[in-house]
Amino acid sequence: MTRQTLVLFAHGARDPRWAGPFQRLQAILQARQPEVKVGLAFLEFMTPDLPTLVAEAVAQGSLDIALVPIFLGQGGHVLRDLPVLLEQLRETHPGLEIRVAQAVGENADVLNAIADYCELALSH
Repeated sequence: MTRQTLVLFAHGARDPRWAGPFQRLQAILQARQPEVKVGLAFLEFMTPDLPTLVAEAVAQGSLDIALVPIFLGQGGHVLRDLPVLLEQLRETHPGLEIRVAQAVGENADVLNAIADYCELALSH
């Protein structure tokens, strides 16, 4: 049985502090799912990039990857860049099963959690 990998996929930034919330999310998920490898990959500016992270997961025996774009919307990076990367990954790693979730900001539960947080500003 191959180990499952959960990949959080974020944009990346030049300032390394930008990655902090994503690294905390990765740590939370890893603690909740100790049997799953939880990785964090970036589209640009930061490492590892998606191909590098997936290659590491495959080298460690994972052929089952769930990828979650940590983007608030289905913009150009999710609609154009990600499909190209996925096609390249599938060509590079035959037998790799990679499932892609919708961008987190497209999920109603996520939007409601953000709305709840925003409403807290009204009480301060």
